[in-house]
Amino acid sequence: MRSLVSFLGFVLLVAVVAGTAAIWSPDAWYAGLHKPSWNPPGWVFGPVWGVLYLAIATAGWRLWQAEASVSRTVSMWLWTAQLALNAAWTPLFFGLHQPLVALLDILLLVAVIGASFGWFRQSSQLAAWLFAPYLLWVLFATALNAAIVILN
Repeated sequence: MRSLVSFLGFVLLVAVVAGTAAIWSPDAWYAGLHKPSWNPPGWVFGPVWGVLYLAIATAGWRLWQAEASVSRTVSMWLWTAQLALNAAWTPLFFGLHQPLVALLDILLLVAVIGASFGWFRQSSQLAAWLFAPYLLWVLFATALNAAIVILN
């Protein structure tokens, strides 16, 4: 029961980040931006992020369940840092209309996710592999963000 409660805590924490991000949705400003031809339709982002947020929560929970160690402590700090950077991107891009600042944020996010993969493996192989699709998606999102900065 304790394990289930802690898992639900991680899901709730990540859901708060996801819900906060949902406050800032694409608006007329975004619609007016020039976007690359490979920009996916808007409906793609919700399902992809839904799956990724569940993976992020599960990875955090698995790390939390791992035996206490320096690598677990570093991993938890990295997990927290990536969540904060993830939470910051949407208000920077859609809320403040600052794609260049959002690009800097997402570049930091890529670095933290990459570092996380290496550290997570020491405490939980599953946590590390749950971050692999997240890293790939955020790399794609980084390219999209960069293209929007360049085109506008």
